[in-house]
Amino acid sequence: MPGYQRITSFLGLQRSTIGMLFMVILVGMGERMAERFLPIYLIALGGGAIVIGLLNGLDNLMSALYAFPGGYLSDRVGFKRALLFFNLFAMFGYLLVILIPAWPAVLVGALFFLSWSAISLPATMSLVARVLPMSKRTMGVSMHSLVRRIPMALGPIIGGLSIGIWGEKDGVRLAFVFALLLAVLAAVMQQKLIEEDPAAESDGKRTRQPEKNPLRLLREMSSALRRLLVSDILVRFCEQIPYAFVVVWCMKFIHAPVTAFQFGILTSVEMATAMLVYIPVAYMADRSTKKPFVVATFVFFTLFPLALMFARSFELLILAFVLRGLKEFGEPTRKALIMDLAPENRKAAMFGLYYLIRDVIVSLAAFGGAFLWLIGPRVNFLMAFACGIMGTVFFAMKGENLN
Repeated sequence: MPGYQRITSFLGLQRSTIGMLFMVILVGMGERMAERFLPIYLIALGGGAIVIGLLNGLDNLMSALYAFPGGYLSDRVGFKRALLFFNLFAMFGYLLVILIPAWPAVLVGALFFLSWSAISLPATMSLVARVLPMSKRTMGVSMHSLVRRIPMALGPIIGGLSIGIWGEKDGVRLAFVFALLLAVLAAVMQQKLIEEDPAAESDGKRTRQPEKNPLRLLREMSSALRRLLVSDILVRFCEQIPYAFVVVWCMKFIHAPVTAFQFGILTSVEMATAMLVYIPVAYMADRSTKKPFVVATFVFFTLFPLALMFARSFELLILAFVLRGLKEFGEPTRKALIMDLAPENRKAAMFGLYYLIRDVIVSLAAFGGAFLWLIGPRVNFLMAFACGIMGTVFFAMKGENLN
């Protein structure tokens, strides 16, 4: 086997997965270079703090609510057609922002493009589950997680340059024009590279019809997947309770506060750590059982708020953010485990239902975290740590251990 074939086989790269990765880079690049500067654009258009808060609330709400319909559509028409529809969905939102320079139009457009990642994720995971053997699913999910961090890193830089050259209004609108062009290119490439979903047959040939009622689908969720969901919710409470206050703690509360630039370095340390662990962990997870890797990632989630509480200098914060990056240690494995535990011909919808339930419940943690912070930062961090311990111990004792 030639060297490049060994590499592509090792990384789980096939025609369809390559098309999916190109899509993630192109659409993600446009999304990140424009979306990150929406608050600045809203202010330039006359919107105030309430409008920015509404935008943030919409982002969180839509991310939760879009997951299930995104999964249902993928099971209904196949991942290839679903991904094309999701791209067109985002393009329409981009067009609204480009053509109508007013903050109400931005909020309406945001309903279409803000949660592209959330609505397309079930279809993406379904693609990985269908085109790759079980022994390569974790690697496929890991490549998706790795590649999507490229636009996360580069998109805001390009968007910032656009604003620096053309100003806050024109610069952001031009960033959306570029985002639209990238989305068009992504749609063309995904249609050429991604093969047809074998499950996307006529309704009469399907062995099982997609389930559009989430309550009925919930009955089909296995007990093993329910236990993973409960554990995941508790661990996400651990993440989200202090999430919005991490930057406040680092820049305002510790004895030697860091600068904005230093906090940017901490974020880069976290991202670099995550990218370094994806491929080796995926290789090990695909060759053994998945449960230990999920437990490990839950442990890293749990330890971060405790480490943050004791990190009072930039040097110690670097170690804490390395720990935060290690929370990605078993994240692709967890997503692969969801797909393994989901029933056939229900995988995308079940994945979407899982995220719908999880994210709606976990969104409460953001509000609870604010009240805990008012009592005291230590109370916030310790409550997050306690939630993480409960989720980790529950999954360690009750979680499924699949190969």
